[in-house]
Amino acid sequence: MINKRINFFEIIIILIFIILIYFIVNTIYFKRTYYIDKLNTLTNILVYGESAPRGRIYDRNHNLLVDNEEILTITYKKEDKISPIDEIKLANQVIDYIDLDYSKLNIRNLKEYYLVMFKDECNNKITKDEYKKLKERKLNLNDIENLKISRITNEELDKLTDADKKVAYLYFLMNNGYSYSEKIIKENASYSEYAYFSENKINGFKPKTSWKRVYKYGDTFKSVLGNVGYIPKEEKDKYLKKGYSLNDKVGLSNIEKQYEDILKGKKAVYKRINNNDLELISGSSRGNDIVLSIDINLLEEINKIIDRNLIRAKGEANTNYFSKTYVVIEEPNTGEVLAITGRQIIKKGDDYIINDITPYALTDPMTPGSVIKGASMLVGFNTGVIEPGWTTTDECIKLFNLPRKCSSHRVGTLDDIKALAESSNVYQFKIAMKVAGINYIYNTKASVDKEAFDTYRNLFKQFGLGVKTEIDLPVESLGYTSNTIAPDLLLNFSIGQYDTYTPIQLSQYITTIASNGNRLKPHLLKEINNNDNTIKVIEPMVLNQVEVKEEHLKRVQEGFKAVMEIGLGRNVMGNSPSPAGKTGTSESFIDTDGDGKIDTATVSNAFVGYAPSDNPKMTITVTSPDVEDPNTGINYHSYVNRRIAREVSNKFFEIYE
Repeated sequence: MINKRINFFEIIIILIFIILIYFIVNTIYFKRTYYIDKLNTLTNILVYGESAPRGRIYDRNHNLLVDNEEILTITYKKEDKISPIDEIKLANQVIDYIDLDYSKLNIRNLKEYYLVMFKDECNNKITKDEYKKLKERKLNLNDIENLKISRITNEELDKLTDADKKVAYLYFLMNNGYSYSEKIIKENASYSEYAYFSENKINGFKPKTSWKRVYKYGDTFKSVLGNVGYIPKEEKDKYLKKGYSLNDKVGLSNIEKQYEDILKGKKAVYKRINNNDLELISGSSRGNDIVLSIDINLLEEINKIIDRNLIRAKGEANTNYFSKTYVVIEEPNTGEVLAITGRQIIKKGDDYIINDITPYALTDPMTPGSVIKGASMLVGFNTGVIEPGWTTTDECIKLFNLPRKCSSHRVGTLDDIKALAESSNVYQFKIAMKVAGINYIYNTKASVDKEAFDTYRNLFKQFGLGVKTEIDLPVESLGYTSNTIAPDLLLNFSIGQYDTYTPIQLSQYITTIASNGNRLKPHLLKEINNNDNTIKVIEPMVLNQVEVKEEHLKRVQEGFKAVMEIGLGRNVMGNSPSPAGKTGTSESFIDTDGDGKIDTATVSNAFVGYAPSDNPKMTITVTSPDVEDPNTGINYHSYVNRRIAREVSNKFFEIYE
C-alpha cells in the first residue's frame, strides 16, 4: 500500500518536471523573440526631439505664402525642488547677458518678485484669523498668496531699483506658464546671447535653435492663415492626449489650427541606452505642405480696389457710419474660394488707416436686401402659388393698421423676369401673402403663422442662408433669425429685410444658383503635398441639391441675367462676359454709442453675381454695411459697393480671360 503511494507521488513529480521543462524550453527557444520584444518595450525609454518645422502653405498657383525660418532661442526649465529665491539668484546671474523687452513688465510681476525677496515682511500681512482659516481649509495657499500680493503697496514697490525690476521680469518669464515645462525666455536671440549660454552651463538655461513662421506676403491674408504659438492652457489636455509636449508649437487660429494635423512636423525619436547616450530611431521631418484655393495675386489686387474705394467713399456725403466692405469670389463648379477679404477704414487724426478684417466675413451678418429675391421667387414656384410668367401690377400694399409698403419705383405690370430685373418689392409681397394664405385686398386684416416663415426658411437653408456653409475654418456664424411672427415681417423677409446673413453665406447662395442648384461646400484647402508629391487633392463636396424644379431654377437664372442686361444691375460687373446677378439695398440699424443697444437707422448694400451666365467661371459677393446715413436730410447715396463689384469683376477677367 505504501509502495503504491510512493509510486503515485513519483509519477506526479515526474509530470511536474516534464511540464516545467516544457515551459522552460518553450520560453527559451520558441518564444524567445516575443519575450525579448516585451522586455525592450518595458525597459526602453524613448526620448523625443524638439518640435519639427511645420509644413509650408502655398496659394493655388504655388506661390509660397507661409514658410519657416530658423531662429536662436534661450530656454529655461525649472530643476526639481529649486526654491524661488534660488531662481532669483539665477536670474541675477544672467540678467546682464540677455536683452529683454522690459516694456511688458507689470505691477503683478513686481509684486511676485517682492513676495520672494521680502518673505517675512509679506507673511506679516496675513492675520491670525486668516492663518486659522488656512488650517481649517477655508482658505488655500493660493488665497493666502493673493492676499499678500494685494496688500503690497506702491510705496513698498518704490524700494525696488531698476536692476530689481529687470530681474523681476526675468523671474516672471522663468515661471510663466506650465510649472515644469520648458519656457521660452527669448526668441530671436542674438549670436552673442546664444554664445554666452552655450559656453556657460547655467542651471536650467539652455540655448536652442527653433523656428518661426514667415509670411511672404506680409499682412495680406495673414488673418485667415492664422497664428502659431504655444499650447493654450484651456486646450492642454486635448493636445497632451495627442502626444504633444507642453512646449510644442501648434496652430492657434484659422488655417493653421484647422489643418494642425497636416501641418505639424514629425519629431525625431531617440532610444536611451544603458550609458544614457541617445540612439536615433527616426529623424525629424517637416510637416506636410498644403496648397490653398486662394489666388494671392488676385487677392492683393482686390484689396487695392477696396482700399481705394473706401477712402473715396469717406469723402462722399452720408457715409459717416460706413467703414467696411467684404468681397468673396468662388469657383462655382468646385466651391474653391479664390478670394475672400474684408477691409475696414478707420479715421486716425487727419488720416485714415485700413485694417484687414477678413475673418469677419464668416461672422459679421448683414441684412442682405433684394439679393435674396431669387430664393424668394423659388418659394413662390415651389409652393405652387405662382407659375413662371405670372403677371401682376406693381402697386403699394396696405395691410390693416400698418403703413403702406411699396417698391423703390413703380414699374406697372410685370412678370417674374421683369420683377427680378427691376427688383420689385410688391411682386415678392404678393407671393408672400399667397404663401401665407392671405386673400389680399387693400387695407385687409391679415394674420400669418410660423409655417409661412418656415416655408421660406426651409428653402433658404438649402441655398446656405441661415445655416453654416461648412467652410473649412474653425469659426462661422449662422447670422440672426428672429422668432417674431407678424404679416408685415413676412413681407419684409421676402425682400431680405428681416433675417441676416454673413458674406460667406451669401456667396454660397449665389454659387448654388450658378451651379444649377448644387450647394457646394466652400473650401480653402486644394491639395496636400509631401516633398513636392501630391498625396491628396480635395474633391468638390455637394452638401445638398436644392429641391426645386429645373425649369424654375432656369427661370431665376434668366431673371438674374435680365438684372444685368436691362435691370438695376446694368454695368455692375463691368466688362464681365454675359453676367448674371442681383443687387440689394436694405434698411439696417447700428449701435453708435457702444451701449449694446441699436439706436440708429442706416442703409446697407450688397451684390451677388456670376459670369459667364451660360458656363460660370466665378461667383462674386460684395457687401457694404451701413453705406448710407439716411438721417442727415441730404439726398445722396454712395455707389461704393457697385464700384467695387465692377472693378473686382473687371480685374478677375483681366487675370482669368
